[in-house]
Amino acid sequence: MIQSKKSLLWLVALLAVLATGPARAQELLTLEDAVKIALERNYDIKLFTNDRQIAENNVSRGNAGMLPNVNATLTNSNSIQNNSQTRADGQVNEVNWGRGSNLNYGVGLNWTIFDGFRMFARYEQLQELQKLGEANLQQTIVTRVSDVVALYYEMVQQQLQIQAYDTAIALSRFRVETAQNRFQIGKSARLEVLNAQVDYNTDTTNLLRQQDLYRNTQIRLNEIMARDVNIRFKVVNGITIDDRLTLSQLTTQATEQNPALKAAILNKRIAELEARQVRASRYPTIGVNTGYTFSRNQSALGFSTLSTGNGLTYGVTASVPIFTGFNQRRNEQNANIIINSAELQLAQVNQNIQAQLAAAFQTYQTNLSLVRLEENNTRIARQNLDITMEKYRLGSITTMEVRDAQLNFVNATVRYSNALYQAKLGEIGLREIAGNVNL
Repeated sequence: MIQSKKSLLWLVALLAVLATGPARAQELLTLEDAVKIALERNYDIKLFTNDRQIAENNVSRGNAGMLPNVNATLTNSNSIQNNSQTRADGQVNEVNWGRGSNLNYGVGLNWTIFDGFRMFARYEQLQELQKLGEANLQQTIVTRVSDVVALYYEMVQQQLQIQAYDTAIALSRFRVETAQNRFQIGKSARLEVLNAQVDYNTDTTNLLRQQDLYRNTQIRLNEIMARDVNIRFKVVNGITIDDRLTLSQLTTQATEQNPALKAAILNKRIAELEARQVRASRYPTIGVNTGYTFSRNQSALGFSTLSTGNGLTYGVTASVPIFTGFNQRRNEQNANIIINSAELQLAQVNQNIQAQLAAAFQTYQTNLSLVRLEENNTRIARQNLDITMEKYRLGSITTMEVRDAQLNFVNATVRYSNALYQAKLGEIGLREIAGNVNL
């Protein structure tokens, strides 16, 4: 009896090895490597990195209007004209095809030294926009890393289910061979052989469909990692769940690290700085200018046929808004409304985060309970299957009972892997909301 049982277990193990043999030749992709590849290659992360770089480049005093503008100018015009001039004494001077020219060049500086502190508010706003770009990049990174982790563990779950179907096929093949042997020696009817063959074909179909799902998930993971979608690889063979997460800890982390909440806070600050720039229009604008110019004018006819000049120019400009058709008041009212909208959006985002955390944590706890339940069910189903197969070998049990035990084991294994996967998804979702996807 012991030897027969060992032979059965050896057969199951052998078929499992044969079924997974091609996968063993493939690269083992760890979760850390998958995340690293995605961080380096993912297109969304690259695009938001470019946006952040643009926002960083925009933070300059010149862009805020604090620095002067210096321009060099050059004007050179020429003419060919027929000129006629009548002097006061009646003398008439005429020139045909007379040439004339006008040359001007110089360097000028214009500098707004006071604009109601608008330039300072603008500079602060550019700094806040840079922080907003960083928050948006962080949100993209957290989201894409969560996607990679979720897809990775989806492959692990499907890999576990493939192993369950491999076991089912091994058992069904053993049943087919046993039924054929019994039929040949006259201990069973042809019907038992046919039933065993149908069950074997059904299990094979289930395995093929599961392998198709596995391959499609593999393609999606390759896509999010922005690499060749035809690359085949295998993943680790287990799901580890952190069951020590607490709602209070996650709430604290979300308040400090959630990118969406950071972005809402920054948008409120940006709206306040925009209002400061609008109010700055009530104040005078004062500027200074200076420059050096050179001019040379030549004409074919006139009291002076050639004149030149050069020198330094300087001055001060000032303007004070007196009446703008009530536009200033309207602009300030609209700026205050935008600030109020930003405050409402901040409160809405904060409430939404708290609601997401509460709901996700409840689901997370439920999934942990289901994991423990399904783990126990799998252990019981395995024991039941071992006993049933031993009885089947002795011929003291019907094929229907064998099939029931076989399906119970496969279904329990699938439910257990699903429970592990759902619990892991819950953990990933909580960490994503908290803004800290810890591998």
